[in-house]
Amino acid sequence: MVNLELYKVFYTVAKCGSLTKAAEELYISQPAVSQAVKQLERSLGGKLFNRTHKGMELSENGGKQIFPVVEQALKLFEVAESKFLELKDTATGVIRICASDTVSTHFLLPYITEYHKKFPDVNLILQNGTSNETIEMLKSKKGDIGFVNLPIDDSDITLLNTVMQLHDTFVASDKYSELMNETVDLRRLQDYPLLMLELSTATRQAIVSFAHSHGIHLHPEIELASLELMTELAKTGIGIACIPREFVKHELKEGSLKEIKTNPALPSRAIGLALPKDESMTFAVKEFLKMLEKN
Repeated sequence: MVNLELYKVFYTVAKCGSLTKAAEELYISQPAVSQAVKQLERSLGGKLFNRTHKGMELSENGGKQIFPVVEQALKLFEVAESKFLELKDTATGVIRICASDTVSTHFLLPYITEYHKKFPDVNLILQNGTSNETIEMLKSKKGDIGFVNLPIDDSDITLLNTVMQLHDTFVASDKYSELMNETVDLRRLQDYPLLMLELSTATRQAIVSFAHSHGIHLHPEIELASLELMTELAKTGIGIACIPREFVKHELKEGSLKEIKTNPALPSRAIGLALPKDESMTFAVKEFLKMLEKN
């Protein structure tokens, strides 16, 4: 009789290239993964992996021969399970959502709360990462849904639609009130202490590229990885923050921060919804996407 669990372990080890990473993905111990591989090799009467200093590699005459068949079979089981769950009109399992902390806090939180109330049996896993890290998680099948800064040009993922518009702007405390009563030349901000995200982020790269196109060089005095920390520092008067207006609506309303309008204004951006390419969606994932569409 075929032991499906052994083939699931085999497939995960082959995909991850590591016993440790496979154990993490399967939520079991590394010895259990190793034992399952050995058990399947004994059952089939041949070697499936070559153990190297780099990790686990499929053997030429064993693992490489059966991997595509096993992959296809497991996908068929996923489709069958998904169709059965659709008939039951319920959702179970896991949804791995990849997004930055900022997107999770300012956009996803109400959707996650609503979804959890409707489908409490689904385990929602939030995986933090930049847009580039999110794309890599989707491409390596370690994420089911991703939220990325647009534009993205990558044929190995599927972009569905735009879920949120962002309008980058400059905000500061009353310490910089001389900049708040009129629209100021963007070039003028080169002479002020700026707070910006790290250069590795898509947000910072978009702003730098736009400024350079106008012959302007915006060099931050402080670089941060967190928009929340940037907001708090701006409120203390330590500098002028470059941040999406949508993420400081509360501070602008209460007056702890005020907007500095510039000419030219920074261009708007968007957050897009991305999925792994050519992956069949579970019922749980489909229901999450339906909820996003309704709102």
